[in-house]
Amino acid sequence: MSRLDSMPGAGKAAACRQSRLAGSKSGIKSYGVASSRPTVRSIALALGLSRATVSNALRGYPGVNAQTRQRVQRAAARLGYVAHPFAAQVMSQLRRSGANKEIGTLAVLEMFEPDRPAGAAQFHAELLAGVRKRAGALGFASTHWMFGPGSDLSLKRLDQILHNRGIAGLVLLPTWSEPDFRALDWSRFTGIYVDYLIHRPALHTVCCDHGLTMFNALEKARERGYRRPGIAVAHRTNARVHGRWVGAYLAYLSAHPELTPVPPLVVDEADELNPVNFLPWFRQQRPDVVLTHWIGALDQMTAAGAEVPRSHGFICLNLQVAPAQFSGFSQQPRKIGERAAELVIAQLAHGEAGPPSLPSTTMLPSRWKEGATIRAPG
Repeated sequence: MSRLDSMPGAGKAAACRQSRLAGSKSGIKSYGVASSRPTVRSIALALGLSRATVSNALRGYPGVNAQTRQRVQRAAARLGYVAHPFAAQVMSQLRRSGANKEIGTLAVLEMFEPDRPAGAAQFHAELLAGVRKRAGALGFASTHWMFGPGSDLSLKRLDQILHNRGIAGLVLLPTWSEPDFRALDWSRFTGIYVDYLIHRPALHTVCCDHGLTMFNALEKARERGYRRPGIAVAHRTNARVHGRWVGAYLAYLSAHPELTPVPPLVVDEADELNPVNFLPWFRQQRPDVVLTHWIGALDQMTAAGAEVPRSHGFICLNLQVAPAQFSGFSQQPRKIGERAAELVIAQLAHGEAGPPSLPSTTMLPSRWKEGATIRAPG
């Protein structure tokens, strides 16, 4: 008979727990299980606690005694325990509703901004449709929330609603003003901002690759025989894309000496493109193809005597609200929304919360659409 077998019941149980805890230091058998990867069950068995207590302690639930919570968390950290958030969500859904419910829910947050430029609402609707489509394909529901001044919901109130509903994955739609989502308690959320950059807080972002769009637009113009391309852009739009349109234009022209550079038209900060600033530039600089996001430029070119597409070309850099006959690029907002959903769900799968230590930007290419405003190929 071994020494352990001769012990009374309480002493034997305590010795077993001590043996399991000691064995975990070897890294071979954590908490008495053959696998080197600890689980909620093995931690609970070793500490003499219920699985529910250990699970709640690891998730920081306030209902667990502080001393017990710290004890569990120290043991988990020592052994390298890694939570599987999707497993917890799936099991919770199965217990509540059966196997045909969603894994979780994503929240799409949109700031109420009535002064946004024309086309923004349609762009946001496409983003939302993309999020919903991809989230659904990956087993997630999605909800859409409008917040901010002028709406019935503050960001601080929305924070509490989302927390109470157990929603941790957020897709933040682009704001026309400087984005600021610090009113959310990011210790319990993970998110993606749908634009180039956000500082408050710094998050991963996803957007269109505007630099590549300009390179592709100039390549199309060159292939169709235009030799004096010019770009016209509003200052605010140029700032939103971090100068990528103008920068790519200058870089492309420097690499193609057969093309004649035209000074870019970037209108004043407080202004938008209009006939007053566009026509003098067009008449003085004489571009034979105009690349711009302003759809009104085509009428101004025609009024100034341009014969589109024979003598002059017009390439629209954002076809969101452009007429069907325009040649140009779609920024593919629905695809951007789909990618945003994928990125957020991946972050949830890794148990991420809060602003990342190294924010990154995912850029998707725009899509060319043939139209009647530049010469036909060949």
